[in-house]
Amino acid sequence: MEAKQDEKIKINLSGMTCASCALKIETKLKNLDGVSSSVVNFANEEATLEYDSTKINYDDFNKAVKDLGYKASLAKIDYKLIDSISESEFNSLVNDFKKLKGIYEVRGNFKANKFFIEFNELQLDESKIYSIVKKFGYKIEKAAGSLDKEIERHKKEMTYRLRILLISIAFMVTITPISWFVAESFIRNIILLILALIDFSIAGSFFLIGAYKSLRNKSTNMDVLVALGTTTALVYSILTTFLIDGKTFYEAMSMILAFLLIGKYFEHKTKGQTSEAIKKLIGLQPKTATLLKDGIEIEIPIEEIEVGDILVVRPGEKIPIDGKVVKGKTKVDESMITGESRYVKKEIESEVIGATMNQTGLINITAEKIGKDTFLFQIINFVKEAQSKKAAKQLLADKVSNYFVPAVIVIALGAFLYWYFIAGIGLELSLLVFTSVVVISCPCALGLAIPTAVMVGTGKGAQNGILLKGGDSLEAISKINTIVFDKTGTLTIGKPRVSAIFTEKDLNGNGYDEQQLLFYAGSAEMGSEHPLGQAIIEEANQRGLTLENPTEFDAIPGKGIKTDIKSNTVLIGNEQLMVDYNISIDSYKSKFNEFQNQGKTTILISVENEIKGIIGISDKMKEQAPYALEKLREKGLELFMLTGDNKQTALNIGKELGFDEQHILAEVLPNEKAETIKILQNSEENKIVGMVGDGINDAPALVQADIGIAIGSGTDIAIETADIVLMRGDLRNVVAAINLSKKTYKKMITNLFWAFIYNLIGIPIAAGVLYYSTGFFLPPFLAAIFMASSSVSVVTNALFLKRFEPKTPQQLEEERLLISQEKVVDPVCGMEIDPRRALEYEYQEKIYHFCSSNCENHFKRDPERFKNYDKMDPKLMQMKISEEESKNVEDQEDNQEININKEEKEVEKKMGKLKCVECGETLLE
Repeated sequence: MEAKQDEKIKINLSGMTCASCALKIETKLKNLDGVSSSVVNFANEEATLEYDSTKINYDDFNKAVKDLGYKASLAKIDYKLIDSISESEFNSLVNDFKKLKGIYEVRGNFKANKFFIEFNELQLDESKIYSIVKKFGYKIEKAAGSLDKEIERHKKEMTYRLRILLISIAFMVTITPISWFVAESFIRNIILLILALIDFSIAGSFFLIGAYKSLRNKSTNMDVLVALGTTTALVYSILTTFLIDGKTFYEAMSMILAFLLIGKYFEHKTKGQTSEAIKKLIGLQPKTATLLKDGIEIEIPIEEIEVGDILVVRPGEKIPIDGKVVKGKTKVDESMITGESRYVKKEIESEVIGATMNQTGLINITAEKIGKDTFLFQIINFVKEAQSKKAAKQLLADKVSNYFVPAVIVIALGAFLYWYFIAGIGLELSLLVFTSVVVISCPCALGLAIPTAVMVGTGKGAQNGILLKGGDSLEAISKINTIVFDKTGTLTIGKPRVSAIFTEKDLNGNGYDEQQLLFYAGSAEMGSEHPLGQAIIEEANQRGLTLENPTEFDAIPGKGIKTDIKSNTVLIGNEQLMVDYNISIDSYKSKFNEFQNQGKTTILISVENEIKGIIGISDKMKEQAPYALEKLREKGLELFMLTGDNKQTALNIGKELGFDEQHILAEVLPNEKAETIKILQNSEENKIVGMVGDGINDAPALVQADIGIAIGSGTDIAIETADIVLMRGDLRNVVAAINLSKKTYKKMITNLFWAFIYNLIGIPIAAGVLYYSTGFFLPPFLAAIFMASSSVSVVTNALFLKRFEPKTPQQLEEERLLISQEKVVDPVCGMEIDPRRALEYEYQEKIYHFCSSNCENHFKRDPERFKNYDKMDPKLMQMKISEEESKNVEDQEDNQEININKEEKEVEKKMGKLKCVECGETLLE
């Protein structure tokens, strides 16, 4: 028996007209043998399935959708071979493509040198296609990407809808005046009949075909209601023309079709705008990159990039792929990915994110992630999955939609029978009531209410560096009343450093000094990856110590480590570790407590069962933490801090941030975090708990929480572990995420409310409940206007989310100041420069800005000389630098820097950039 193989597929759908259609397709696919999950999103016209590929495949899905009267398709790409090759080589290439996982169909056209690929975009990595072509030694170019085809398909559909709409309007403005202003006669009615039949066959076919397909599959949808209403008006009018006395209603049929088509056109137009965020994300990636090979620059398609390639990125160009800087320094605009409005400094070994914009310097990067592994692709995939997931409230709407159309038909028939047989108002008015009821009813609004809000909300979040995992997450975060923060890397910057050392020599005047203590502590930590251990190693390295790898290494969870260094047993850890090994710390107790009272994580070091000293490690608090926590408290949230630190250290840090003592959860081991969250959830206060952590070390706790919020920086975040992912370490984004989630959830609820209330009020009015009190019957054409406006209003209401600003007032003010920030002065050459684009260097806790790396290097050689630049004459500064430039040319280090600068100058000279006349560097404006 073949082993089960679970796979996912995304299918594009067309032909759906309302939520009933989507539900029908979803149910049909879900009932297929081998399908474990089926979700159809009416708003973005997609189906996402999880299935066992040993039992079922795309052909089965395609057939099931087709049997229901709809169309299914996969993503498509056309490629063109740049090289001329033989027919046998072409066929070999096509056959190799067919072997790739995720490809459904490959069609080749040898004469045109083209091939067409239909594929599952959740499986196929496009870079694999290029690698196959490269293996053969050929080159290809993309004729039209999947996104281009999707845009083209949408344009064609909108053009078709507009054409039908204009035809319908033309008939309406012809039929209506004749009906209203020309005296009743047989000739008049014949003219109206001819016009109405043409209108019905063209504009009405839009709904009639859908109704036929639906009824053929023993189901109902919006098309059935429209077909019933228009056919009733047309048939009755034909009967009055030839057989019975009465008034014709050709204009009613024509107006119903025209107004409904107007509504459908704008519904599709606005519905397309809800997915703009995805399109913008996809459009961020550059089409080409500059490959550096054997000293020669070659422009290549981005799909041809391989891991390890060296790529050249000039100022003003997008970084093509995720990687690391191997040459040069620059500032990068990452706002389109992380939402960070400030340019981010990059130098050698700095990570860069694909699709971000290089701003100031020429850099070389090495490619580390390509295709589906890139951070941009992960974000796109995250947002797509979020938009395809159904919220709990959507399931309610689906249930109502399932019974909606049959219920409306029953109500319409009941109203007709009542008014005709009981009230006795006559056939003409009774049929008008029937027509108005079926026309005013709108299942579309129910189907669009939640998906459109989710799509716009998740898209808005992605643009602000906030990834929301679908409707359920939005609903849950709007209800949380408790948030637990992990300390390290969340409330702190996550870069602990040694801030204090107390040794045996400090205690007794002899024995181990700081160098010896750091040698043993650093060597012991060589086998550890713990951040505190890395801080000790870094301190030892900075002091020039040569560390040794331990011969034995035993990690003791929550306490420390035991190792052997130079045949000496070394223990490094907390107080409990020393107690376990019967090692007294009495002599160091006073200093130990002092370090803890200062908020330092205090580590004891024992060599051969004797304490040799203690090390205090500090992790700087994030600047935004106090403000963010205060804003969360203003929202009425109960806040907890979770840490592995000892109680005293945790209390000092927690109180500094305003946490109540009982809300500071200290000495929690990594494997106990999830259990701690569970205890809070099971408390008597009915806590709905959100957990904020880095998404990597806190994964179990994030999963256990009602809402897991992963906060990090750039590509370090594990996207899959959380319900909400914040792509920057700025804690204020927790507030922004809650703001956006609550606003989006509110839109979901208001949309759903209006969709229900519209039908609950509209249907009774159409059925004639106002007649006895007012003598008013709702005309069918007004019913059509109300029906058309209902779905458009729901989508439009969701689109208002685009105007919502989730960021905190402090963030908005910072951005405003950043944009309006005045120019700063380069302390070396005196040039006025834009601080966002300038190079930065921190000296004595002050930030200095430079027009170029040349000026920055001058400053670094003698900071004291330039630090009071604001009191110097810029012209004298420039003259001195010019003189020094000529003197220092012979220095080897300067020569290397000048060579780099010359290379940058040549590049930027070609780009037409200005130069600094004083220091010879490129202006960064």
